Amino acid sequence: MGRMLNPVHLVLGDEEFLAERLTKQIIESAGPGAEVTTMRASEVTRDAIAMAASPSLFAEDRVVVVERTELAGKDATDALLQSCVDVAPGVTLIIQHTGGGRQKAAVAKFRKVAEVHEATMDDRDRHAWVTAEFRSRGVRPTPDVAAALMESVGSDLRELASAVSQLVADTEGEISVAAVRDYYTGVAEVEGFDIADQAVMGRVDRALASTRRALQLGTSPVAIAAALGHKVGDVAKLYGVRGNPNQLAGELGMHPFVVRKTMQVARQWSGDAVSEAVIIAAELDAEVKGNGGEAEFAVENAVRRIAELA
Repeated sequence: MGRMLNPVHLVLGDEEFLAERLTKQIIESAGPGAEVTTMRASEVTRDAIAMAASPSLFAEDRVVVVERTELAGKDATDALLQSCVDVAPGVTLIIQHTGGGRQKAAVAKFRKVAEVHEATMDDRDRHAWVTAEFRSRGVRPTPDVAAALMESVGSDLRELASAVSQLVADTEGEISVAAVRDYYTGVAEVEGFDIADQAVMGRVDRALASTRRALQLGTSPVAIAAALGHKVGDVAKLYGVRGNPNQLAGELGMHPFVVRKTMQVARQWSGDAVSEAVIIAAELDAEVKGNGGEAEFAVENAVRRIAELA
């Protein structure tokens, strides 16, 4: 996305992931050194916009992102509309609006003064979107690959984008329906696999951040525990093992790319650490199935302990 002529941009639609991606692209088009200010539409006044758009000692270009415009009151919406027709030089104004809410009627007015970026997607378009995600990473999947991924992961665009990225990286672009199904067997949540991967690679901070986000979004502690147990079990199977990944895959009932990746990870583990991780994963499995409200704490604690062992 090159630099845009219109300094006002309306990111319109209720697909949060698309809205975030479009907003990021617009910010990038404003220049690498642009200073970004984010505010909720309910906080908007003429003075607030003017202050956010005022010249900075650190950057010539400024970007003002206004969130949740659909929830703003009339005065704030009027102030924002007025700001749209009087944008200072070097300023890019991004307005995020779901298209609904109390200010649904204002969408037509924003359309007249802004470049519109649609952040919506019908269910029938998701298959093509997944295919495009693969192609943007240099992979041309068959139609059944995209269908298998959606069947395994679901229809959430954020999860699908994460899954595409992970599969392309882990399979070196050699993606088949069998690979997709092998990769996601037993756990439908991409978060669970991501958390488990980060944990066994020793990325403590990233694993914990992913765990907290997944739990906040409603991912079951049981699903995360299952993914963690599955991943730790794979490391235990392949710890100290040498040989041809393709041959080992047949013997262990695993996909070759999973064997290759896990063998690389297992090399950084010690035998004692693997044994301790297996015990932690087993204890977690029992805890999440019997401790009710303590399950989320148990998951976070286990993820931290396993990541620290790697």
